[in-house]
Amino acid sequence: MAKVELKQPIVEEIKGYAADAKAAVLVDYRGLTVEQDTRLRKQLREAGVVYKVYKNTMLVRAFEGTDFAQLEKDLEGPTAIAFSSEDETAPARILNDFAKEAEALQFKSGVVGGTYYDEAGMQALAKIPSRDTLISKLLGSLQSPVTNLARVLNQIAEKGGASAEAAPEAAEAAEPAAE
Repeated sequence: MAKVELKQPIVEEIKGYAADAKAAVLVDYRGLTVEQDTRLRKQLREAGVVYKVYKNTMLVRAFEGTDFAQLEKDLEGPTAIAFSSEDETAPARILNDFAKEAEALQFKSGVVGGTYYDEAGMQALAKIPSRDTLISKLLGSLQSPVTNLARVLNQIAEKGGASAEAAPEAAEAAEPAAE
């Protein structure tokens, strides 16, 4: 069996992840303990992020003709890659948070939404909240004025309702006095 035949399924696997990915982040994982690596993989998996270690040559082959080909210049030394097909910033956020406790983990670069980012760019992206968090903040800020308006309208209605209820009672009280 030729070496190319053995490598083809791996290249196809990478192509499959890349085809669905909104983001791919490269990291240097040298120096992580087995326990740290296990925790990192668990956190990424829970966020729907695929985290793998491949030979750089396999990544180069799989990325040919895609936006991820921009990563080729950073494929030196041991490299792990995190693919996300859902949340574009999830890999960067999780890897960045994890790197705070495991300093051995270092960003190399990444492609998010078709745009290449170097190490500093990836660290900046890591500070962007998730899409769900941003949506909930937006909805919260939209809901606040609506809630305040409803509260004011309710208070006006209560005051108007109280005076409207008092008017018939006052009319009834005035009728016997007129007789």
